[in-house]
Amino acid sequence: MKIKLGENSYGKNAVQLSKIIRHPAYHEFRQITVNVSLKGDFDEAHTTGDNSKILPTDTQKNTVYALAKDYFKSSIEDFAIYLANYFVTTQSQVEAATIEITEHRYHRMQFDGVEHAHAYIGGGSEKQTTRVVKNASDISVQSGITDLLILKTTDSGFEKYIKDKYTTLKETADRILATKCEINWTYGNLPADYTAQFNSIRELLLQTFAGHKSLSVQQTLYAMGKAVLEAYDGIKEIHLQMPNKHHIPFNLEQFDLQNQNEIFIATDEPYGLITATVTRG
Repeated sequence: MKIKLGENSYGKNAVQLSKIIRHPAYHEFRQITVNVSLKGDFDEAHTTGDNSKILPTDTQKNTVYALAKDYFKSSIEDFAIYLANYFVTTQSQVEAATIEITEHRYHRMQFDGVEHAHAYIGGGSEKQTTRVVKNASDISVQSGITDLLILKTTDSGFEKYIKDKYTTLKETADRILATKCEINWTYGNLPADYTAQFNSIRELLLQTFAGHKSLSVQQTLYAMGKAVLEAYDGIKEIHLQMPNKHHIPFNLEQFDLQNQNEIFIATDEPYGLITATVTRG
């Protein structure tokens, strides 16, 4: 029986980097997590232990910090593209580089409508993401959002579903719809300004969620993805993952009280998980 090495890669994960960009009137604070993954001519490292073509993962980590000084000045997409291109062009044995960056959102504090020059407040669980894959002839760029917690208290229902002997869920035309989204979109045409496009897409996603009369999480998910593709010709496809963060009405009848869709139990587990990719026909 012949045995051979299959597809393989290696890299450095969870590189934690914070940067202060000092503008004349204020400081800009950025905090990111970077993952590096390289594919290429690494067979002999696996089969014979020959490390002569291995760029140490510690070196990869150091490269991220060193290049951030001059090249992490704008969007995480621009920095990821620079990193990916650097590894592919400086290491002849590297055929493709994948760079994933997650940005932890911070906002400058405001007092009396004026932004403070150097004091920030965290943006909650929400993070901005990108994934760049670069080889000698091609590049793929994804942008996205993760851990985006959104909720609306009405305009959501769930009715006319399959009922069998194990079904206990009651139909409702008025429920809380809450989810912690993970959304990413793939560019067909790369934008001139990633940050502006991200902010605009995020706003459209939120507007669609808020304004949609939801008959199911699936329907709302599709409406959000469809809105983005209709508004942005440069987006090839969008993937959405929307876990249903259940809020279950609490039984107040045991206390001779009526629960008029006011009191709920918020549950983390188990939860429904709805995912889909919306693409062009």
